[in-house]
Amino acid sequence: MSAEKAVGTTRTSSKYAVRTVGIDLGSANTLIYVQKKGIILREPSVIALNTYDGSIAAVGKDAKAMIGKNPRNLTVIRPLRNGAIADFDTTKIMVRHFLKSVLTTFVIGRPRVVVSVPYGTTDIEKRAVFEACQQAGAKQTLLVEEPLAAALGAGINIEEPSGNMVVNIGAGATEIAVISLGGIVNATSIKVAGDAIDSAIYNFFKRNYGMEIGMMTAEKFKIDYAYAYNPPKVVGKVRGIDLKTGLPIEQEVPVEEVNAHIQDTLKDLIKAIRKVYESTPPQLASDIIEKGIVLTGGGANLKNIDKLINTEIKLPVIIPPNPEDCVVIGAGNISAHSISGLTSISLYGLQNFTK
Repeated sequence: MSAEKAVGTTRTSSKYAVRTVGIDLGSANTLIYVQKKGIILREPSVIALNTYDGSIAAVGKDAKAMIGKNPRNLTVIRPLRNGAIADFDTTKIMVRHFLKSVLTTFVIGRPRVVVSVPYGTTDIEKRAVFEACQQAGAKQTLLVEEPLAAALGAGINIEEPSGNMVVNIGAGATEIAVISLGGIVNATSIKVAGDAIDSAIYNFFKRNYGMEIGMMTAEKFKIDYAYAYNPPKVVGKVRGIDLKTGLPIEQEVPVEEVNAHIQDTLKDLIKAIRKVYESTPPQLASDIIEKGIVLTGGGANLKNIDKLINTEIKLPVIIPPNPEDCVVIGAGNISAHSISGLTSISLYGLQNFTK
């Protein structure tokens, strides 16, 4: 009898592992992970709606390509900003669209969905995400805080009685958390992340060179030339509009000048990391001295960001491979566990939204 029960348990776990989906709902991009298939969707968190009837005109890459180019009958929206849901209704539409497209393409049926949410997300925001997944066809929806998912995706065993520090640098927000025994001991979320650096670059060219470059151009300049620490002595090129003449212009600028301008933004990041570490219980702080700080999120790809943090905080810094994928991989790994196994990790389940 016990052998039969064991076999039955194994089959149930396998069933859930196949029919589970992890979602990283980010300000810049939405990623979806299916167990045993990997990341099957990576799209900008952007949606274009028809202003006359509210119908969907485009979602993801196609919608992002419309930014700044859309006619009056279309409105292009980034429903998540600064690490939070700015437009509940549009977020629900976007999530339903992405999830339905994945479920239809891969014939997954009604899956169990694990969605990452920023640390400090309100109950109203959680409910919006929950309802969007349920309406898209999820059999069950669970929400996990992003720092926990990021730690799991980076390969950290978060259930051990040991301190781990994760800095998840997204587009709209950076979450800094100390994790132990499957939960968050100490954490904060700040609006200093990839978008803030883009804005700093945009403002630099507007104030110092009298040119309008657009936020997408600022983002590309960041990817190509931005350094958090010790930038090289090279010249970068950028195209935009001369604010005096209204004509197109191409400008060459020393990379050092731009990087000096983004340091004020990065100082706020360093200050927040230091504050969380200094308020961490001594025993956990000693673990972090040994293990170091783990950087995840797309912002971890900023050149020399690890060297800047190591120089300022005096702690080792580790960047896992593909740090921008850690959150969704972590969510997917959570979904691979049995339902009973999920209870040891801080999750928000169905019971929070059924009252």
